[in-house]
Amino acid sequence: MKHIWRGGTLLSPTPAVLVTSGNMEMPNVFTVGWTGIVNTVPPRTYVSVRPSRYSYGLIKASGEFVINLTTPSLIRAADICGVYSGRDKDKFALCGLTRERSATVSAPSILESPLCLECRVFNIIPLGSHDMFLADITAVRVDDSLLDENGALKLDRCGIAAYAHGSYYELKRPVAKLGFAVKKRHNKSEKMR
Repeated sequence: MKHIWRGGTLLSPTPAVLVTSGNMEMPNVFTVGWTGIVNTVPPRTYVSVRPSRYSYGLIKASGEFVINLTTPSLIRAADICGVYSGRDKDKFALCGLTRERSATVSAPSILESPLCLECRVFNIIPLGSHDMFLADITAVRVDDSLLDENGALKLDRCGIAAYAHGSYYELKRPVAKLGFAVKKRHNKSEKMR
């Protein structure tokens, strides 16, 4: 039997990403749970931010931000950056994070993050408690440690962190490849399994 609750935000897990904004001289970083991909070609993403947040004004003014994927080693920073405001604290210093210059936007990337999406806002949609910043992904920074000998991305090497109903989780291993359920089998022994 399933219980019926009122509508809520229980679509889990969600990414627990560190979003950077501002610039190299005046950077800020905060944690965002409301993010995802909205289009493939061109590559587009979003972050939903409360207008009261310090980062909201920085992103709105520059039209740029960076989504930095969080790993288990960055969970403490993600938690801190989700609690404190950049109005009052230098969260880069507080968390021991290193800012690095991004390739296509003024907002810095986080050196310790293995994968960073550089983003340029093309639309802002007020939704209620949050405004959605829709953005083009202008560049992706990928750490060498995530690439195999052929240059293919091996995201499972870093253990991406996610957030689900009050807790952080580490996504450790793939369980199947996209399309595995309909892939044609090539020999008789596979057909018999």
